[in-house]
Amino acid sequence: MGNTGRALYYECFAGIAGDLHLGALIDVGVPAAHLQAELARLPLADEFTLLAERGTKKGIAGTKATVRLAEKARPHRHLPDIEAIIGQAGYEAAVENRALAMFRTLAEAEASVHGTTVAEVHFHEVGATDAIVDLVGAAIGLHYLGVDAVFCGRVELGTGMVRCEHGLLPVPAPATAAILAGVPCDYGGVDGEATTPTGAAILKCAVDSFQPPTAFTPKTIGYGIGQKDFARPNVLRLTLGQCAPAAKLETETNIEVECNIDDMAAEAFAPLMDGLLAKGARDVFLTPIVMKKSRPGTKVSLLVDEAALDAVLGELFTASTTIGVRLREVGKRMLPRQQRTVKTTLGDVRVKLATLPSGAVRWKSEHDDVAAIAARTGDGYLTAKAKVDAELAKLLGEGLDDAESA
Repeated sequence: MGNTGRALYYECFAGIAGDLHLGALIDVGVPAAHLQAELARLPLADEFTLLAERGTKKGIAGTKATVRLAEKARPHRHLPDIEAIIGQAGYEAAVENRALAMFRTLAEAEASVHGTTVAEVHFHEVGATDAIVDLVGAAIGLHYLGVDAVFCGRVELGTGMVRCEHGLLPVPAPATAAILAGVPCDYGGVDGEATTPTGAAILKCAVDSFQPPTAFTPKTIGYGIGQKDFARPNVLRLTLGQCAPAAKLETETNIEVECNIDDMAAEAFAPLMDGLLAKGARDVFLTPIVMKKSRPGTKVSLLVDEAALDAVLGELFTASTTIGVRLREVGKRMLPRQQRTVKTTLGDVRVKLATLPSGAVRWKSEHDDVAAIAARTGDGYLTAKAKVDAELAKLLGEGLDDAESA
C-alpha cells in the first residue's frame, strides 16, 4: 500500500451485500446524484432505477439504496456480455478496471464451484441487472472517495440455507466461500445469508488489508441500511478517516557468506563469531545441520558489505577449518531505526528504537548496558532488566524529548 493518508474502513458485522454497500457509500459521502448519473452511462440504463432514501434498522439511521428493475431487465448474462456493457460506458480506467475485476472474481469463483472454465460460466443472479448496478456502482463510489487505503475487519457470513438458481444451498453460498478464502470471517452471528457473492467480490477487489487500521483518525461515518431483518442491525458501517503515514522502509544490499563445517571444536565458534564481527561482518549466525554420511555439522552464515568482504573472508579462512564459501548478493528491507542513550536512575542505557509501518515506535534496551548495571548493583540480570525497562517505559511514554538523552 505504501504510505497511507485518506483511508476507508469496512465493518461488516452484519455482512455485506451490493445494495447495502451502495447505501453505505452514499451515506459516507458519495452523492446519490453522482452515482445515478454515472450509472446512467451504462447501455442498460433503461432497465433499472437507483433509489436512495433515509432508513433505520434497530435505531441506527442511514441510507437505504434500492435498485428497482424495469420489466424488460434481463436476468442472465455471460461474462463477455457484462464486460461489453461496462466497456461501452466509457468510464475512467480505474472505475472500469475495478468493475471488471469484481465480475472476473465472481466468474472465477463460479467456475471453481461448478468445475468449469471462466469462459463457460453462465451467470445467474450475479449476471442480473441489479448485480451489474451494485458492482459498477461500487467501483464508481470508491473512485469518488479517492482513498489511499481500504481496511476491513472480520466479515460476518451468517448461517442456515439460502435459496438460489440451483435450489437450497448452505450459507455461505459456495461462490461466497470461494471468494473469501483466506479472509478472516465470522459464522453464525446472523440467521440467514449475511454476505452475498456480490458483497464478497466487492471486498476482495477493494480491500487492501483485512484487519482494522492502526493510527486511524475517523472523520466521517456512514451506514448502509439493508433490506432484511436480523437479530442484529442489518447495516454496513463505512468510516472515512486519516491514517498516519506509514514509515518508509530502509534498504540495504549485503553479501551473504555461507560455509558448512563438520571438523571444528564447538568451543572455537565463539571466538570465530567475535573475530568476524570485529572485521566488519554486520551479522553472524550458526545453524546446526546434517551433512554427508549423517555427520553433524554447523552452517556459518554472515552478512557483510563489499568494502569489508576481503577482511571478513580472511578471518573466516584463518579462524575456522572451512576451505570454501558460498557468496551471493542479498537485499534487505528494514524498519527505520536509531539508537539513543537515555539517562536513568540506574545509569546510562542505550536504547534501540524502530519505527513500525503504522508510525508506532518499538524499543529495546541494550543487553550490555543492562548486564553492566546488574554487575554493579548486585542484582541478577533479569531483575536489573525489569527495573531498567520499567523506568525506560515511563520515560519513553512521556516522549524521548522529555528524557535526558544523547
